[in-house]
Amino acid sequence: MSLADATTDKISRRKGISLREVIARDFRVVFERDPAARSVLAVLLTYPGFHAVFLYRIAHSLYARRLTMTARLFSLFARFLTGVEIHPAATIGAGFFIDHGMGVVIGETTVVGEEVTLYQGVSLGGTGKEKGQKRHPTLGSHVLVGAGAKILGNVTIGEGVRVGSNAVVLRSIPPHSTVVGIPGRVVRTKESGYPEWTLNHQDMPDPTQERIEQLERTVARLSDEISRLRDSGPGDNSPE
Repeated sequence: MSLADATTDKISRRKGISLREVIARDFRVVFERDPAARSVLAVLLTYPGFHAVFLYRIAHSLYARRLTMTARLFSLFARFLTGVEIHPAATIGAGFFIDHGMGVVIGETTVVGEEVTLYQGVSLGGTGKEKGQKRHPTLGSHVLVGAGAKILGNVTIGEGVRVGSNAVVLRSIPPHSTVVGIPGRVVRTKESGYPEWTLNHQDMPDPTQERIEQLERTVARLSDEISRLRDSGPGDNSPE
């Protein structure tokens, strides 16, 4: 079974959980993942990320009841209010958190697991134009996607993956990995824990910068060697 099927199946098995309980979980994670969240009233009135998720839950419920036009209108209202566009047909697990939110786009056939965190400017976009086909990404549970990152096409992002800011991911990523760059490259694997435990999404290695620094150290070492050879003079091999 693919991760997309497994994630969808896991979410489906939790259908016994009421919409109210799912929204309550979405609300609680705001306090768990945002240290700036100080009060219930502040979150209810001033957090566009939570507003977007709340309105998506209602739109998705309407979409599942085949009230597609009403669902799309809810989605349009959410986009106008929050700057976040989530297609009501997308499947998203509980504990979904969007920080800041502006510019987030989640496409129609996207599947998102539980306890996932997105930052502003993230796109979970599609490729191709075939109707009835999965064109958007699948994110496993406990995934963190940094600001401005783009995940495009029917790719699978494994559980516990961290996607660096402004990365462009075009292929599937194994679980518990860190991916950075354009196009996205895996730079760490088999990381312990889940990214939302610390939210240290700024702690991303830069392989290009590391390679440049290594070359600079090599050039500096060779320059020192050349200087020493030049200062040593002709040595003992000069004719008498």
